[in-house]
Amino acid sequence: MKTKLLFLTTFLSFALSFAQTKISGKVTYRNKGVGEVNVTLKDTYDGATTDANGNFSFETSEKGNKSLTFTHPKYIDVEKPVVIESQEVSVNTELKEQINEIDAVVVSAGSIEASDRKRATALLTPIDIYTTAGADGQISSALTYLPGVQKVGETEGLFIRGGTGTESKIFMDGSLINNYFSNSVPGIAGRDRFNTSLFKGNVFSSGGYSALYGQALSGALMLESVDLPDQSSYDLGFSPIFLNAGFQKLSDNKNSSFGATLGYSNLKLMQEVFNFNTNFSEAPQGLNADFNFRIKTKSGGFFKYYGMYDSNRMGVKVPSLEPENDFSSVNLKGKNTYHNVSFKQKFGKYLLNAGTSYSFNRSDLDFSTQKNDLETGNTKLLSDGNYINFKAVLERKINKISALRGGFELNSTSEKLNFNDFVDKHYKDLISSAFVETDLGFSNQLSAKIGVRAEHSSYLGKSNIAPRFALAYRLAKDWTTSFAYGLFYQNPESRYINGPANMDFQQSQHYIFQIQRATDGRSLRLEAFYKKYDDLLKVKNLSYVDGQNQYVQTADNNNGYGYAKGVELFWRDKKTFENIDYWISYSFLDSKRDFMNYPVSLKPNFASEHTISAVAKRFVPKWKTGLNLSYTYAKGRPYYDIATNAESQYYVRKEGSLRDYNALNFSVNYLPNLGKKDAKAFTVLVLSISNILGSKNVYGYNFSMDGARNSAVVPPVNTFVFVGAFISFGVDKTQDAINNNL
Repeated sequence: MKTKLLFLTTFLSFALSFAQTKISGKVTYRNKGVGEVNVTLKDTYDGATTDANGNFSFETSEKGNKSLTFTHPKYIDVEKPVVIESQEVSVNTELKEQINEIDAVVVSAGSIEASDRKRATALLTPIDIYTTAGADGQISSALTYLPGVQKVGETEGLFIRGGTGTESKIFMDGSLINNYFSNSVPGIAGRDRFNTSLFKGNVFSSGGYSALYGQALSGALMLESVDLPDQSSYDLGFSPIFLNAGFQKLSDNKNSSFGATLGYSNLKLMQEVFNFNTNFSEAPQGLNADFNFRIKTKSGGFFKYYGMYDSNRMGVKVPSLEPENDFSSVNLKGKNTYHNVSFKQKFGKYLLNAGTSYSFNRSDLDFSTQKNDLETGNTKLLSDGNYINFKAVLERKINKISALRGGFELNSTSEKLNFNDFVDKHYKDLISSAFVETDLGFSNQLSAKIGVRAEHSSYLGKSNIAPRFALAYRLAKDWTTSFAYGLFYQNPESRYINGPANMDFQQSQHYIFQIQRATDGRSLRLEAFYKKYDDLLKVKNLSYVDGQNQYVQTADNNNGYGYAKGVELFWRDKKTFENIDYWISYSFLDSKRDFMNYPVSLKPNFASEHTISAVAKRFVPKWKTGLNLSYTYAKGRPYYDIATNAESQYYVRKEGSLRDYNALNFSVNYLPNLGKKDAKAFTVLVLSISNILGSKNVYGYNFSMDGARNSAVVPPVNTFVFVGAFISFGVDKTQDAINNNL
């Protein structure tokens, strides 16, 4: 043991002892600085990206004769030799505009990437998300304006290509985020728990995603957190519904930083102003706080920590559908904490990415009925969950456009649930996974991504192997085509496992074909897909023994199945109109499935056949103002009243289609300090109006026990107006605002 410890100590000391040499310079085109140029030390992971003025700087432990590469989609790649010794190296480069030369084609079927501008089909940066009218600054809401994501307002989650909200997963720096959305009550969707500005980029995959990720039948959202800030800053935000403040402190040597935020929200004041559809007996309110620190090690490694806590409360009171009661009420008390640690370090030609996350979530729901102002019934649902995720990925570049990576992942779940003392369960599961994946660049015209993932579930006592494959080919200078296939597995939802059941993994197969054209400032994407579902969860009613006509749904078997197929179009244009950025998306979806309590194969009640979205943004420098519009249309989704007969068999008692969904949203952002030199504060004033035309959208129906009465599930408010101010001290974000057309 002492020998192993001595070896480990010696190894770490050696790895951390590499002397660092600073490499800096400026990249220009026709004597003007060029931003967003990727500067990389060839065959290594060391490098940087130029700022708006073309300047770059990074440190490396490499020594001797090396090559420095400069890449940008608009310019011809440049490679310059450098000699790295102990002194600082300065390299300036003049680029030439790219005319005939093309970069290696990259597989993109099913993915929209915002962390690498060369590969991106659609760039949803934090500024993009904040300025998308109707998104409320939430990443998940902004994604609903992209093809493949359904507009489902009554519950949280990303509903992707005929899949439920639980069939998509969200990751932060490679680690799984359990309970990404806040706790809520039936009929009201939870909000994003995470601040959009925490992330510098994202990769959204609506299908055929990488073998590095699993346990998602439909898609995955990979979020990449910010690194070290450029300088220390202090932020303040306030509105009639929230107040928050935070800071980021950068060390003097600019190798570490730490920061924290604190916020409080309460909807009570807005209840007095607007005519809400939902009768909140207790206005939604929440308290949230987070803390982070980031450290760049002397050997070039990077260490990040992020931790957060939030709690929320609300109460809803509605007229009862049962004649023996006047009202039905539900009250929520929820709290959550999440912690994420990630580490990145280069060891020679290998890059190690490792991370772990921990999450605790508690949801305390109290259901009750009232008759003549007296409480006539009470049902409590208390759930606690502890989740731990660990992941390690080792990657090696084979050459400039090829790489090999592999690793393993552990995902531990421990949940306790008590339902009125009728159901009292403790669910435990450990999912162990191993994966390997390679990027193969055969030429500038042809590349492939091949991977396989294996998983074992301790609860199910079963294992699976999931191959993934994708191929991309460049048809012409600006035209590429991609094909992707993958097998994906996911455990049945634990909330339905309330008794003994012999379950297996649910699975889906993805087939995706894509063709896209990308030029400077414009992108067009067409995609067709087919998904086949097998072994989907089926449930049965577990009735109360006291005869109160109440029940819980519990897992019965894995005999469900289904399919989803469709075509999608996405067009984004930043070039045609001056200071205007707009995009249009269209999705056609044909889906049916027999799962949960469906008695036969039905079109899912969360799937709309046609969805159209349009987003437009214009920045007017003279007015220091950004104007933003968005519109969504979705064909009415189906609804069902599913009941049980005397033999406890499900049947459709009533069905129909909802009215078509329509929403036009508007927002304006005013920057009073824009253009002011030496401004001590950078301020953004925001006015946002959701559903400005007041369309009366319906998300579904609730039915009485006998089916004779129903009530519509509607948004809490038809039209909502938000006003707020966001102030940053210490960082002048004027240029960012101009560059991103805020």
